[in-house]
Amino acid sequence: MTDQGFASVGDGCRIAWRLDGPADAPVLMLSNSLGTTMDMWLPQLPVLTERFRVLRYDQRGHGASDAPAGGYSLDRLGRDAVELLDALGLETVDYCGLSLGGMTGQWLGVHAPDRFRRIVLANTAAYMGPPSGWQARIGVVLDKGMAAIASAVLERWFTPEFLPGSPEVKATVEAWLLATSPVGYAGCCAAIRDMDLRPVIGLIRTPTLVIIGGRDPATPPAQGEEIVAAIPGARGVTFDAAHLSNIEQPEKFAAALLDFLA
Repeated sequence: MTDQGFASVGDGCRIAWRLDGPADAPVLMLSNSLGTTMDMWLPQLPVLTERFRVLRYDQRGHGASDAPAGGYSLDRLGRDAVELLDALGLETVDYCGLSLGGMTGQWLGVHAPDRFRRIVLANTAAYMGPPSGWQARIGVVLDKGMAAIASAVLERWFTPEFLPGSPEVKATVEAWLLATSPVGYAGCCAAIRDMDLRPVIGLIRTPTLVIIGGRDPATPPAQGEEIVAAIPGARGVTFDAAHLSNIEQPEKFAAALLDFLA
């Protein structure tokens, strides 16, 4: 059973969402990375919908969601997720977010713990400095567009040997990146620029799994291990993958997710 639409959140931004899977199954919310869309979860969807009602959404500034001008905050991205659940009448769900989605997941674990049964944080970090690097990236995309950073971003998203053997995957992922609104991308870059969750993630008490890319140059293993160490009872698992581990290691990612959520 599939349902989809748009939900208006607190500041009027429309968030695109889609639900797949049995109507009576528990809900699993999936949150995309910077520069992708909800379609990044397609490799896991067939397996996940056997046991879950899967809620995917495009983070603001991405995909079919609105891309308001100006810098966003992690607080706003977190409230987008909570207000989407409110709009859909969903009280408590499981959550998995990758990269930016994992940053959103950390915020949710601190600020909305009653809404989430379990949280999976994949290929993410509690802090990604220096701020000047993000400010420089904002300037490039607003001035020159997404094509100016596409090649460098793809090199960080996958291990060197993966893309040459997966031309269709490369074309698809590159298309997501190039179709992302520069304004929306810059807005989310501002959220990452201003983020430092290190002082607060130790407050998370929701059962948490941290998925780490062992060859991830964007959020290196040490950053994932830092999250594992900070959250009481958190578990960590490492894959031979770079940043988009759910695409590079789709079967292992789905297995780890299902094992934890079970």
